[in-house]
Amino acid sequence: MADPLLPRRVAVWDPFVRLFHWTLVTCIVLNLFVLEDGARAHRYSGYLAFALIVARCVWGFVGSRYARFAGFWPTPGRLRAHLDRLAAGEPDPYPGHNPAGALMMFALMAGVLALGVSGYLMGTDAFWGEEWLEETHEWLANGLLALAGVHVLAALLMSRVEGVNLPRAMVTGVKEFRHRHPGTHHD
Repeated sequence: MADPLLPRRVAVWDPFVRLFHWTLVTCIVLNLFVLEDGARAHRYSGYLAFALIVARCVWGFVGSRYARFAGFWPTPGRLRAHLDRLAAGEPDPYPGHNPAGALMMFALMAGVLALGVSGYLMGTDAFWGEEWLEETHEWLANGLLALAGVHVLAALLMSRVEGVNLPRAMVTGVKEFRHRHPGTHHD
């Protein structure tokens, strides 16, 4: 039996998942901090973000092993067990998304979809100039920013807790587990 404290390299995030992630991050950063609200570039960046989410949803059914939703669907039982292990101080590394990370991923994706719909509607004749829709779009953008902040902080915290550099894994596609090998219940 291999020493569970030795690194175990696992190819987790395929090129599509990594390209999706970093392109989506770029679209969101551009729309929140760089591009002028309502400008053509802002709209196109939003449309691209929406299309990325749609493509990721498809990839969640037909993609590689760790990209498929079936492999990390955050059921209440899985989420509770994961949080219980963390509360007990037990590292609980997963090859793919852990249940809390999966829940965050779905929340972020839902936020981008809602922003895409509200942004599109703001440009239609039926909703042009509707203040409630503009406020909803802004609220959604601020909510997405808050979720993204929690996502980044959680990735950094879980990197430390689990001994896995999660940001590096989203760049290289490989997770290096240091505390122990992922348990069979995670595969």
